[in-house]
Amino acid sequence: MKRIGAHVSIAGGVENAPLNAKEIGAKAFALFTKNQRQWKAKPLTKENIILFKENCNKYEFLPKHILPHDGYLINLGHPEKAGLERSRTAFLDEMQRCEQLGLLYMNFHPGSHLGKISEEKCLKTIAESINIALDKTNKVKAVIENTAGQGNNVGYNFEHIALIIKHVENKDRVGVCLDTCHTFAAGYDLRTKKTFDATFKKFNKIIGLKYLKGIHLNDSKRELDSRIDRHESIGKGEIGLDVFKFIVNDKRFEEIPLILETPNSEIWKDEIKLLYNLVK
Repeated sequence: MKRIGAHVSIAGGVENAPLNAKEIGAKAFALFTKNQRQWKAKPLTKENIILFKENCNKYEFLPKHILPHDGYLINLGHPEKAGLERSRTAFLDEMQRCEQLGLLYMNFHPGSHLGKISEEKCLKTIAESINIALDKTNKVKAVIENTAGQGNNVGYNFEHIALIIKHVENKDRVGVCLDTCHTFAAGYDLRTKKTFDATFKKFNKIIGLKYLKGIHLNDSKRELDSRIDRHESIGKGEIGLDVFKFIVNDKRFEEIPLILETPNSEIWKDEIKLLYNLVK
């Protein structure tokens, strides 16, 4: 089964995320486990944790269908000691919150060199940051999201992600989330069956499909290889509708979270319905 959903709100507590997902007809969902624009947050309460698990069970969301995302301030490749330590502390907290909620994944943007170190040095620092977090947690996989390559961000090509994975010691606890907008903006064409197949063939050769744990479903406001991260509603951007038709009919993507992060949350229910209607 295809598990299509969206990145839903946790307003009022993380336990509300499964309810919000159910209301839009989702069969998977993403969430922040705390405010994504703050370094620290109150610990999850026992009640938060119990109710979250109860609601997931009630609405039939298994941990493998849930893709939490870390906060936007974290930079695991930070070139400066203070910034790196702060990011590593925050990332560990995010991983531990996922553990408490019984989740399997923590999706994150790899990081930025800020123009102060080489890309390779930044990528190796990210891998070291992941190793530190994995050593202090159990079961939760660190899921690397590819980027559009905007600014000084790394992770915009498959070779970057492969290099990070190469230096992660426990490869059973690392994965990848592909964002369709980021992939397109980074120069990988997805618009025709031929280019779609070529892109995923390249992904499999360089990284390996076994590492793919989720896909973010976003059209792009900007053109191919723009290196600009601007999401658009499904079928209304530069990528177009066909790629989403390819994804929902591809047997390789069964039972992994396929998550909308399109800009208009008011039409997520309609977009989910549209995507399920594309399934042959």
